[in-house]
Amino acid sequence: MSRTYKATGINLKSQALGESDRIVTILTREFGLIRAVAPGSRKHNSSLGGRSGMFVVNELLIAKGRSLDKITQAQTLKTYPGLAKDLGKLSAGQYLAEIVLCQALSEQPQEELYELFNEHLHRLEALPSTETFGIYAHLAHGVFHLLALAGLTPQVQVCCLTQQPLRPDLKDPNWQVGFSIPAGGMVSLDAWERLRREGRIGTDRENSKLTQLPNHPITESPQISSYQTVAHRQEIPVISGRLSATELAMFQQLSQPEIMQINAAKDDGWLSVEQILRQYAQYHLGRPIRSATLIDSYFAANHDATV
Repeated sequence: MSRTYKATGINLKSQALGESDRIVTILTREFGLIRAVAPGSRKHNSSLGGRSGMFVVNELLIAKGRSLDKITQAQTLKTYPGLAKDLGKLSAGQYLAEIVLCQALSEQPQEELYELFNEHLHRLEALPSTETFGIYAHLAHGVFHLLALAGLTPQVQVCCLTQQPLRPDLKDPNWQVGFSIPAGGMVSLDAWERLRREGRIGTDRENSKLTQLPNHPITESPQISSYQTVAHRQEIPVISGRLSATELAMFQQLSQPEIMQINAAKDDGWLSVEQILRQYAQYHLGRPIRSATLIDSYFAANHDATV
C-alpha cells in the first residue's frame, strides 16, 4: 500500500506544533476531515507558510504517519482574501467552519459538504462591505444549508404541532409565530395556547377527582387513572423565541438556493433569525459556537457606529 496519497482540501483550523511546524485540520473531498503536520510552515521563508493559512484550498500530497500524516507538497488552488480584509466576513466564515468541523466525517468522501462550504465562503466574500446586515443574512443562509445537509433542518413552512402551513401576515405588525427548539421548528401560537389551556384543564380535572374522595385513601385504582391521563396528554413544547411576520418570511427563504434580499443592508431582522438558528444549532451540535462571540462584537461595534 502506498505511503502517500493525494487530496484536495480547504484548511479549517491550525495550531502550532514545536518551534516551526503547524497541525492543520483540513476538509478534503476525497477523505473527509484529516489532520496533518505542515513541517516548517511557521518559518519566514517556508513554502507551506501561506498554504497552511485559514480557508486556503490546496491540492496536497500527504505522507502517512504513525500518529499524524505529513504534508509533503501543496499547490494552492484558491484563497479567500476578501474574508481576511473584513472582520465581519472573517468571523462569519469561522462560524461556518466550526459547524463544518462538528459535521465532517473522517476517512470517507465529503464532497457535498466541501462544495457547500466553499460556495457559502464565496458568497460571503462577494458581499459588499457596506451591507452589514447582509453578513447576517448570508451567515443564516449558510447555517441553514449546513443543518439541512446533516438532516437537522428546522421546520419553518408548517407548524410543528398542527402540521398546517404557516403564512406570515406581513400587513399585521402584531402578527407573531413561536419557535421551539425541542419541537424542531415553528409553532403556531394559537395552537400552542390551545394546547396549554387543554393541558391546564386536564390537570384541574385530575386534581378534582382526587379531592372528591376525602374519606378514602388513594388506592391503586386512582393511581392507574391518573397515570393514564398523563400518558395520553400531549407535551407542551417550550417556546424558545417569537418571530414577526417578516422574520418568519426570512426563515422560509433560507431553504432556497439563493438568499433573497429583504432590506439586507438595513433590516436587523436577520439578527433575530441568526440568534435563533444559533441556539438551534448549538442544541443539536451539543456545544457552543465560539466564533459567535466575534459576530456579536462586530455587530455591536457597527451598530454603535451607525447610531
